Amino acid sequence: GKRKSLSTSVMYDSEESEGSDIVVRKVSAKRRCIIDDDEPSEECQPDKTCPTENVSASRKQKVLAKLKELIRQSAARRSCSSANCEDSNSEAAIEEEPLCRLLLTPSEGSETDIGSIKDFVVEEEEGNDDDDDVDNTEHVKSENWSHQKQPNPSNSKLLAHYIPQLSRCDHYVHFKRIVKAFLINAIDDTFLGSLYDGTRRKKYAQDMLLSLHYLDNRFIQPRLENLICRSRWKDRYKERVDCYPDVRISLKNTRNMSCQACEMKRCCKFSVLLSGRLYNSKTLEVDDFMSDDKQVLKVGMVCANRTRVYHNLKHFKYKLYRDCSSVAALDDVEDEPVKDTVERLFSHLEESGWIQKRYNDLEDYMEDADNFQEEK
Repeated sequence: GKRKSLSTSVMYDSEESEGSDIVVRKVSAKRRCIIDDDEPSEECQPDKTCPTENVSASRKQKVLAKLKELIRQSAARRSCSSANCEDSNSEAAIEEEPLCRLLLTPSEGSETDIGSIKDFVVEEEEGNDDDDDVDNTEHVKSENWSHQKQPNPSNSKLLAHYIPQLSRCDHYVHFKRIVKAFLINAIDDTFLGSLYDGTRRKKYAQDMLLSLHYLDNRFIQPRLENLICRSRWKDRYKERVDCYPDVRISLKNTRNMSCQACEMKRCCKFSVLLSGRLYNSKTLEVDDFMSDDKQVLKVGMVCANRTRVYHNLKHFKYKLYRDCSSVAALDDVEDEPVKDTVERLFSHLEESGWIQKRYNDLEDYMEDADNFQEEK
């Protein structure tokens, strides 16, 4: 008769299967279960329904319907969580993918998707000879799931080596690197400059440079831009706050006047005193030009609070460097290599909680910036 293969199974047979004792094994492409037939040469005819299909036809239909529902749920989650999702990844396009994609490529989905798929795995209830194969297959599948969830350490190392910006690092680790870099620069004032101009190529120096960029571009600058774009500050006032590393905000007599920050009519009762020397934002080298210059400005309450929050973040790195320089200046050990001095001072600051306290201050400043209300 004419051979007809089932749409849900893949037949594996040898050319010499007729009249031999070689067992034909049917492997389900959907459920990945292995079933042994007692009659290897017997095949399913168009007018004869297979026994396995009679038993599990209704169950397969239920699983199929549940898997389609799972696909729709998975598509909805991916469309909500991915900011770069394109129209081609819409729900309709995903529904057209083969159902076996979800089972054969679990690594492409999230852990939530994997857990959801496992809820739809149907175990065999018949007490026949196929139970051992089913149990073994399910055991292998469970081991595959756990193995695929484990991260590949070699891939992480390759990313960290070739694309260091993608390597994951704790925020506090970045902060400690910055403190160590500032201690080195306090002893050798050319260190930061050599980091930024690319002179130093060793790994420890590259890690420090990466952490400095992380502090500027991930911690500080986005919050500064957010504070400015939601304010009515004039450019002239912002430039003044940027140039002076020291500020003192005090309560004075109330006057109805134009706020010198936003130039709006306000009830101005705060005085902002700006002072300090101008410095380079990368090398932190100070400029002695007009070192005693001061600016006194009368502002309203909202602008005064915004000035405090903005100034704390803007000049945090420079003030942290000044504190590290003060620690190095108080050290009285002489004739010691720079590396040993830095390690000794760093260990003392870490053990005393000094570094943790400065990091907590940074977190407080960032939280103040995130929670600052929009100006009305």
